Amino acid sequence: MPPWLQVSRGGAPLLLSIPHSGTDIPPELATGLASAWLARSDTDWWVDRLYGFAGALDATVVRTALSRTVIDANRDPGGASLYPGRSTTGLCPTTTFDGAPLYQAGAGPDPGAIDARRRAYFQPYHEALVAELHRLRAQHPRVVLYDCHSIRSRVPRLFEGELPQFNLGTNDGASCAPELSRAVAAVCGAGPWSCVVNGRFKGGYIIRHHGRPDAGVHALQMELACRGYLDEPEHVTPDTWPPPYDEARAAPLQVLLRRVLLACLDFARGA
Repeated sequence: MPPWLQVSRGGAPLLLSIPHSGTDIPPELATGLASAWLARSDTDWWVDRLYGFAGALDATVVRTALSRTVIDANRDPGGASLYPGRSTTGLCPTTTFDGAPLYQAGAGPDPGAIDARRRAYFQPYHEALVAELHRLRAQHPRVVLYDCHSIRSRVPRLFEGELPQFNLGTNDGASCAPELSRAVAAVCGAGPWSCVVNGRFKGGYIIRHHGRPDAGVHALQMELACRGYLDEPEHVTPDTWPPPYDEARAAPLQVLLRRVLLACLDFARGA
């Protein structure tokens, strides 16, 4: 297993995928970057820490330590847009969410370099997901793949206004059974925060590719607005972003996220 790929195995019918919390950039791939800060600015900051309680639920966790600037494991490897007609970033992003260039002029990865990254970094991540899903399906009739994400509450280039706190994506119902989606949405809706299902974020390549309800694999994506566990600054600069992880602010959100994962386990176990 490559050193950047982290797999923590559990026995429960729940697999957490964390593809965007990494910040590592191999030195040979850092050449030509506009800045190290920009290259890491769209990280799903501290999401691995936010879901640090998952091991106590006996869940399996698959995470990459690599920055999404190196490879985005949640994009279509063929380059197809997940949201046609809307702004997004690609398999090997060349701009930030705000549209700032990640590379100096002419220094971005060419098609050959993108293919090399796909084989070296994208493929092993998805092979790990497949291996763990197969392992868990051999033990359980149903397994939930829960894809963990977060993003700033306001990113005008990607969406208007302020994002709801909980953004549940099921690829418009194709990646999981409707009763799972309803159960998770009910937990989110019972708290003091806003929630939407299949809004701006319907789920990326991970749940669209691996979610196979007819084969016992039910996949959903949770995109959290960062304000639930961070003090988001009014202006994002190298001096203000990312904010430190806020234990006190994250605690109530973690309580609800634990209920979300328990709802996933109840569904998988047929409770």
